[in-house]
Amino acid sequence: MTDPATPYLRVDVGRLRDNIARTAAAAAAAGVALRPHAKTHKSADVARLQLEAGAVGLTVATVGEAEAFAEQGCTDLFVAYPLWLTDALADRLAALAGSGVRLAIGVDSLAGAEKAAALLAGSGVELVVEVDSGHHRSGIAPGLAGDVALAAGDLTVLGVFTFPGHSYSPDGRAAAARDEAVALAAGRASLGAAGLTDLVVSGGSTPSLEHADASVLTELRPGVYVFNDAQQWELGSAAPDQVALTAVATVVSHAGGRLVLDAGSKVLGADRASYATGFGRLLDHPDARIVQLSEHHAVVELPGTLPALGSRVLVVPNHCCTAANLADELWPTDGDAPWPVTARGRNT
Repeated sequence: MTDPATPYLRVDVGRLRDNIARTAAAAAAAGVALRPHAKTHKSADVARLQLEAGAVGLTVATVGEAEAFAEQGCTDLFVAYPLWLTDALADRLAALAGSGVRLAIGVDSLAGAEKAAALLAGSGVELVVEVDSGHHRSGIAPGLAGDVALAAGDLTVLGVFTFPGHSYSPDGRAAAARDEAVALAAGRASLGAAGLTDLVVSGGSTPSLEHADASVLTELRPGVYVFNDAQQWELGSAAPDQVALTAVATVVSHAGGRLVLDAGSKVLGADRASYATGFGRLLDHPDARIVQLSEHHAVVELPGTLPALGSRVLVVPNHCCTAANLADELWPTDGDAPWPVTARGRNT
C-alpha cells in the first residue's frame, strides 16, 4: 500500500475477509439468511465481498444509500427504516424498483402504511413491518403488526423486522436477543392472523449476533461485524484481532506526558457510549485510552514509554460507522488504490 498522509482510515483486508467469512458461515450453519447493514461501511468494494460470501442482499438506512448501491450493481435492497413518504421520495423508490432492483422499505404505523399504499401502488416496492423489541426507538407494538399490514392495501408485505439496539450494553447482549425473539415471534403471529404466510422475520445487531434465536429469525442484519470497533471490543463481541478498520495517526506531541495525535473527531467521530472507557483505543497498545478529543487532535494516556514523535499508531474508533461516513476513501492493506466510500453523505 502507498503511504498516505495521516490521518486516514486503513482496512486490514485479511481481517475484513475473516470477519465476513466467519459471519457468513455462522448464518449458513444456523439456516438463516444474511443481509448485512451497509451503512457501516458505505463501500461498494466491501459490499461486493459480503455478497460474494453469500449475503442475500444489503440493508441500507436511506433511499440515498439504496440508490448508491444500486448504481454499483446491488439488486436486492432493504431500507430498514420507517420511511415517511413524500411524492418525491416515492418517485425515487419507484424508479429504483423499476430499474430491476428488488426493494423493500420499513413501515411502523397505520398512517405510514396507508401513505405507502397511496404513493407506491403498482411500483413493485415491498414493505416490512417494524416492531419494537426493547430499544424503544421506532417500531410498533408486535401485536399490531397485522393491522399495519392490512393498512398497506395491495402492497406486498414481506414480513416483520426489528433492531435490538439495547444489545449495546455490557450485560445486555443475550437479554436483547431474547427480547428480539419474543417480539418477532409475536409480530409474526400477528401477521399470520392477518392472513400473511411465508414471512421474512428479520433482526440482528452485532452485539447480539451470537445469541440470535434461529428458531424464530429467518434473516440477520448485522453491520459493524465487518470492521468491528472499540465499542465491540469493550462489549466483548469482538476481539482486538478482529478489528479491521483503524485510523492511522501520527504522534505530534508528548505534551503533559501524554500522546497527542493528529486524528480528532473529524476523523474518528465523537461517539462515546456510557460504558466506553474513552473516545477510542489504540490497537497495538491495549492499555491506552483517548481521554480528550477535539476536532483535529486526540490526547491519549498510555502507561510506560510513549511512541516516538513522528511515529504512527493505529486508532480504533469507538463507532466505525461514524468514522467511515466521515471519510472519502478507505485504504486497503493489499493494494495501492483507495476504496471510495461510495454512499458517503447519501443521507436522504
